[in-house]
Amino acid sequence: MAHISDRPSADGSQTDVPTPHTRRPVRGRRVTTAIAAVTFLLSPLAFSAHAADAAAPTGRILGAGAPDAVSGSYIVSLKPGRGLTARSDAGRELARKYGATIRHTYGSALNGYSVRLSEAQAKRLAADPAVASVSQDARVRIAAAQPNPPSWGLDRIDQSDLPLDDSYTPPAGGGSGVTAYVIDTGVSTGHQDFGGRASSGWDFVDGDADAQDGHGHGTHVAGTIAGTAHGVAKQADVVGVRVLDDEGSGTIAQVIAGIDWVAKNAEKPAVANMSLGGILNAQLDDAVRGAIASGVTFTVAAGNNGLPALLFSPARVSEAITVGATDRTDARASFSNWGPGVDVFAPGVDITSAWHTSGSATNTISGTSMAAPHAAGAAALHLDDHPADAPAAVEKALTDGAAQGRISGAGLGSPNRLLQVGD
Repeated sequence: MAHISDRPSADGSQTDVPTPHTRRPVRGRRVTTAIAAVTFLLSPLAFSAHAADAAAPTGRILGAGAPDAVSGSYIVSLKPGRGLTARSDAGRELARKYGATIRHTYGSALNGYSVRLSEAQAKRLAADPAVASVSQDARVRIAAAQPNPPSWGLDRIDQSDLPLDDSYTPPAGGGSGVTAYVIDTGVSTGHQDFGGRASSGWDFVDGDADAQDGHGHGTHVAGTIAGTAHGVAKQADVVGVRVLDDEGSGTIAQVIAGIDWVAKNAEKPAVANMSLGGILNAQLDDAVRGAIASGVTFTVAAGNNGLPALLFSPARVSEAITVGATDRTDARASFSNWGPGVDVFAPGVDITSAWHTSGSATNTISGTSMAAPHAAGAAALHLDDHPADAPAAVEKALTDGAAQGRISGAGLGSPNRLLQVGD
């Protein structure tokens, strides 16, 4: 923050000094001499203060000026191996030393915090030896969805070839004992499709423990993961973690807070789904990696930009299961991101699932947002049978078990793997 310094004018003139008269020549000279002396003494001090301010080291702010940037909001990561944790008094004091107001403190998936401060303050904080990085906060959104005809996704993932046989037979167990965390717009926990298996984790939009859905997207995702009628893993438990508002939008800081909460509180075996994304952000990616390292399998949407998935976060996280979308003809959906950043494809066009408007409501929408929860449900089924498997083993099981070579137009560098479940 800039400060205005009151100091004598450059010529040393003082308007409140009486004009000397011939009857007081000595006194006038003394006053003038005193003022000159004070000016002489003060000027080096003022110069030193400004020089020090200008010489203060500054660092780089990652993602500064991005289209979806949130002005005055930054995400800070602390360097490992220095014994400094964001949740400690010393960690908090580090941020406050640079004038920061701490909004969220992370300590499970990421060692850092989200803060409010000016750009100049953020640059000085970024130069601190204890800081690994400072990035501009930005808005993330659900992968855009549109109304469409009825669903077919469950039918497709339990058979390797077309045509569809109008049935879905999941493995025995149905994901019982596995918890699916839906990091999204919340979950309408009272919806009849969940049969009492859904609960709220935390709401990082309103800051309370009631993570109900005012949008519909999170409920739809949860229904595809674990709904009695619409779900892949029909006996898994669901926990809503609300990081996006009723418009389907939120900040990276909120999303990281949700990931951090899951890493700290997950009841394992567990899978987490993120049907959201945005511009590249190193801290968001690191948070997902940190949560995966804690033992939670993550499925993430590849994105709906029709571009390489490696251009987006968290889709580019190699440790996560990144899911592209296909239609009912096994063609890659025109909107689906593609490339080597994708691990597997799953149905994502015209998917019907639970909706938030009533306890029995459904909606039919499209997007990689709809593809990812098919994979989350498949991961829950695998963890039901192999509860001790690490996330890497779950990913290998899903990619090895996928139907090979079925997808038309998969995209340059994309794996031609279509998600499958079965005994």
